[in-house]
Amino acid sequence: MRQIINLNRKWSFTKDFAEIPAAIDSKWNFVNLPHSWNAIDGQDGDNDYYRGTCLYMKEIKKEDLPEAEKYYLEIKGANSSADVFVNGKKKAHHDGGYSTWRVDITDDIGISTMVAIAVDNSANETVYPQMADFTFYGGLYRDVNLICVSESHFDLDYYGCPGIMVTPAVDGANAKVEIEAFLTNAKEGQSLKFTVLDAEGNIVAEKSQCVCCEKKAVFDIENVHLWHGRKDPYLYTAAAELISDGKVIDNVSARFGCRTFEIDPDRGFILNGEEYPLRGVSRHQDRWGLGNALLPEHHKEDMDLICEVGATTIRLAHYQHDQYFYDLCDERGMVIWAEIPYISKHMPTARENTISQMKELIVQNYNHPSIVVWGLSNEISMNGADDDLVENHHILNDLCHEMDKTRLTTMAVVSMCDINDPYVQIPDTVSYNHYFGWYGGETSMNGPWLDNFHKTFPTLPIGMSEYGCEALDWHTSKPTQGDYTEEYQAYYHEELIKQLFTRKYLWATHVWNMFDFGADARNEGGENGQNHKGLVTFDRKYKKDSFYAYKAWLSDDPFVHICGKRYVDRVEDVTKVTVYSNLPEVELFANGQSLGKKTSDVHFFYFDVPNAGETVLTAKAGDCTDESVIRKVDTFNENYRLKEKGAVLNWFDITEVDGYYSLNDKMGDVLRSEEGRALFQGIMAQAGIGAGATAAGFEMNENMMQMMNGFTVIRLTSLLGMTGLKMTKEQLLAMNAQLNKIKKPE
Repeated sequence: MRQIINLNRKWSFTKDFAEIPAAIDSKWNFVNLPHSWNAIDGQDGDNDYYRGTCLYMKEIKKEDLPEAEKYYLEIKGANSSADVFVNGKKKAHHDGGYSTWRVDITDDIGISTMVAIAVDNSANETVYPQMADFTFYGGLYRDVNLICVSESHFDLDYYGCPGIMVTPAVDGANAKVEIEAFLTNAKEGQSLKFTVLDAEGNIVAEKSQCVCCEKKAVFDIENVHLWHGRKDPYLYTAAAELISDGKVIDNVSARFGCRTFEIDPDRGFILNGEEYPLRGVSRHQDRWGLGNALLPEHHKEDMDLICEVGATTIRLAHYQHDQYFYDLCDERGMVIWAEIPYISKHMPTARENTISQMKELIVQNYNHPSIVVWGLSNEISMNGADDDLVENHHILNDLCHEMDKTRLTTMAVVSMCDINDPYVQIPDTVSYNHYFGWYGGETSMNGPWLDNFHKTFPTLPIGMSEYGCEALDWHTSKPTQGDYTEEYQAYYHEELIKQLFTRKYLWATHVWNMFDFGADARNEGGENGQNHKGLVTFDRKYKKDSFYAYKAWLSDDPFVHICGKRYVDRVEDVTKVTVYSNLPEVELFANGQSLGKKTSDVHFFYFDVPNAGETVLTAKAGDCTDESVIRKVDTFNENYRLKEKGAVLNWFDITEVDGYYSLNDKMGDVLRSEEGRALFQGIMAQAGIGAGATAAGFEMNENMMQMMNGFTVIRLTSLLGMTGLKMTKEQLLAMNAQLNKIKKPE
């Protein structure tokens, strides 16, 4: 019988080695897996985290192993390339940091066996990802096992496969379930036994057959219990046994769900014949202080939080996630977008890596009912879609349909990509990454943009694969785009929710992101090394107000939430307080005195609250209550104001004159003035920016110009620094002085 021995404990680790040694150096550190060497330096900013090759070594003693005819080393995640050496002999190489792979080390097992794994996350031109807005944590960051099997066994070699492939097909009230087994060294006289069990472990159907026959079986399940997303995530189990001389010599199993789905360009996602709106989040797999070396309890906490917010779908970005998390998605009824890390920068030298990573993704995850689409790429046309990129996408799209005839394909397209670009038409569905209202543009631009796409391509399902804005512990009563306050993030998501959730045709929407995550190249927002677009903080300890905005729309669990709990000190005499609830009516009390009841059909309730002394606020909705405190102060609490580290000029240092422009005004507003246009014509020409030009790799098309018009001038000058046009503090102040002389229209 198959036995799996976990090898996570006590690996020797070093960054300092020239060649694979014969023995472990006593000066090396001991680490337990999962482990990443970038758990700290990959999250502190400046893009200086260690990228190179590190070595893990472990001695395996034969006396600690069960007797077996075959031994396979199973590595569930080594980022991003790795070589396996056994007793100094190189056994295997693998490219791709997010999938399971295995190495047959049977011939090398002795009384004492020295296993060395050299893991490399250095930059190269052949393995994805190489350019993206997240940290490429190096390490053996998932489990390493030893699989002990007989000579005849369920396949362990083909792209990390699970040994069986289960394909259910629902027909009315019944289902046909095909189970196909993949065997290695099967012998005459051996037999296969297939069994289907229900969720309680009862046998639904079983069948035995000779391995010389076709290695698959088809079962009829009458009155099938459907897997119906979060409403009813019912799972069956398919089990397969390999039998020789009446004894089971190997066995595997996989849970599966019976469901139908379609994606309609007008009705959105349809599950088992019912409209089932996909409204959810994207997820990265890392954590503060751990990198991507997560334990099962971390994955479970993530899933609990995603379920609490009420999401029905998760985009698992931008790579293959841990099998345990896919299992959780099956169990909790999440509808999943699974993708490979073909992202941001197309590399003609890495085509084979996109193919191998896609094969691993599909083979290893085929049995998960939660997955409905395979993602081809993310923002890969950032620098334009050339012929090689287009051909690469056709190959991947065809590969997905060849390997899996039950699912559809999709991809995430960068906002500035022209909707008429032929590359956009390749997959079955498409989604766009839009940040109108954060990276320029206005929040109001999102819905109309999607309407235009839907009108132009009425048969191509369209969704939103990314949208969001950053928020830290900064606060204001006058939120503005780019201020990194929790209040602006809440406002942004209120506006996006109202636009996206009322457009039935959107096949899926995914917030970017459920959690803050490591992005060591980022130095912004006052806390470097992270992307802070999460609805929940990196350490999972604080749910931002925007979390509750989604909970109000998506969750059926009654609640009420007062926003701005971290924004206590306020200078205004009357302050705005926002309350979120999924109940129809909210009453707000100030020090026990009712400020009235409000109703809302959008779940957002706004109150004007007198601000004097210290006020305890209590919100009541049905049987639910929530409390917070505000306090009147004479001067603004500077602890609430973002001060950018290394900024040439902060927005609050800019002189503003009533009725005149300043660097804090939006570019689009300034350009409506003839004097404003004249001022910036020279600046834009100097930067080489205009229609048809490029900036930071983006073509300055109409969409890009619209986004730029939404930036404040101060934010836009920061963006122009990416093009090589860097302005000093003195130059910026001089520009502001000129703007202070240009009168705004009445």
